[in-house]
Formats: sequence, C-alpha cells, structure tokens
Amino acid sequence: MPQLSQDNQECLQKHFFRPSIWTQFLPLFRAQRYNADIHQITENEGDPRAIPDIKPMGSERMEMRKRQMPLAQDTAPGQPGAGSRGSNACCFCWCCCCSCSCLTVRNQEDQRPTIASHELRADLPTWEESPAPTLEEVNAWAQSFDKLMVTPAGRNAFREFLRTEFSEENMLFWMACEELKKEANKNIIEEKARIIYEDYISILSPKEVSLDSRVREVINRNMVEPSQHIFDDAQLQIYTLMHRDSYPRFMNSAVYKDLLQSLSEKSIEA
Repeated sequence: MPQLSQDNQECLQKHFFRPSIWTQFLPLFRAQRYNADIHQITENEGDPRAIPDIKPMGSERMEMRKRQMPLAQDTAPGQPGAGSRGSNACCFCWCCCCSCSCLTVRNQEDQRPTIASHELRADLPTWEESPAPTLEEVNAWAQSFDKLMVTPAGRNAFREFLRTEFSEENMLFWMACEELKKEANKNIIEEKARIIYEDYISILSPKEVSLDSRVREVINRNMVEPSQHIFDDAQLQIYTLMHRDSYPRFMNSAVYKDLLQSLSEKSIEA
C-alpha cells in the first residue's frame, strides 16, 4: 500500500481532525447505525433466538421515550386496555387489588360462618341477670355448693370471686355447657359445640380449662358429630374442681363476707 507523503499527512491532519468536520458527519454516523439496527431486527423477527439491541442516542432516545409515554397512559391501572385489571378481571387473579365479582362473592361466603359464630357466641352467657340475693339465700350458700350454684345470684357472686383467682373460665365453661343442653337444632348444636371447644377445650386457648386426658380424648372423638351432651363429662369434672378447690376459699373470702354483712345490716335496719 503506498504511503502518504509528509505533506499529505499534514494536510489530512489539518482538515479531518478539526472538531467542526466531525460534528458535521456525527449525525450521519448515528443515523446509519440506527438504520442498521432496525434492519437487523427486521431480519430477525422470525428467529426467536434473536435479541434486539437498540441503543438510540441523543434525539433518537427522546423520540422513542415520547412514543412510549402514550402507550403507558393507555394501559395505566384502572383504565381499560392491555394489562389492566378492570371490573371484569378473571377469576384466577389473586392480588388484593382485584375487584372481580366472583372474588367478592367468595369473600362474602367466607364471612358468613364468622358472622354466625359471633351471633352464637353472643348467645352464650357471659353474665346472668338476677335480683339481689336475700339474707336467707346467702346463708344457704354456706350449707352446700349445690345451693350456691342453683341460683343466678349465687353463681354471679361465686364468679366474681373466681375472677380474683384468675379461674373465671371454669364458671363460664359450666354455664356454656348448660346453655348447649337446651338446644335442639342440630346446626346450632354443632356450631356452639365448636365455639365451646375453641374457647375452653383447645390447648391453644387462653381460657382453657383443666381436664384429664381421658375426657379430652372422648371429646375429640365426638367432635366429628357433636351432640348437646358432648361436654357432660368435662362439665362434671369442672363442677367437682370448683366444689373441692374454689368453694371453700369462697366461703372465707371478702366477697362472701362483705355481702353477708351488708345484707345482715339491712335486715337489722328494717
């Protein structure tokens, strides 16, 4: 290849290495490169292995960004279009923003047992309304535990004492079992039995009552098809526990003595 003379080399450096010359040819080079990339993509459209590699520069990048902005606005969330989740979204969508009608119906159906459970739970006794006890009734409580438990006023006073000993769940469980025995509807019996089990039998409940393993095993077997007498053995065991353990302390407690003294003073004044 013939070599350029010294004069020719200096002439080339003088004219072609000036910044003004390259600024004139730079847009042409960019356009040729862009067209070459577009041509390459067109040829590889049928080839799934082809990966386009377009790197627009300068004004070309801004132009492509402007073209993408209307597309993004057309497919924005809440607007109809590709990728949007409107009110007719499919039933298989799982995200929390889905508003399809089938998911709404499913949520309502899931809430029905919970609402029914709250209603039945409200039916279970939490406190009994009773007239103020008389002096004769309070004196009879000291005769036997059965006479204490047979009257609502006696159960309320005894429950107030159990609360101070953090064993109120024993009385609540006994009262819930009494209410269950009064039910005749099979569906209500099953639902109330489940509530009682979750509240007082389950080892995960903070209000779990103390039962032996034999009684628990019988209850677990019968929970498949519970009846209104499913907790009879457990109720008797808790009744015996309150009789032997809590009742003697109740008779010596300030709750009972204060009630007896106030009623005695009222009877003297009368």
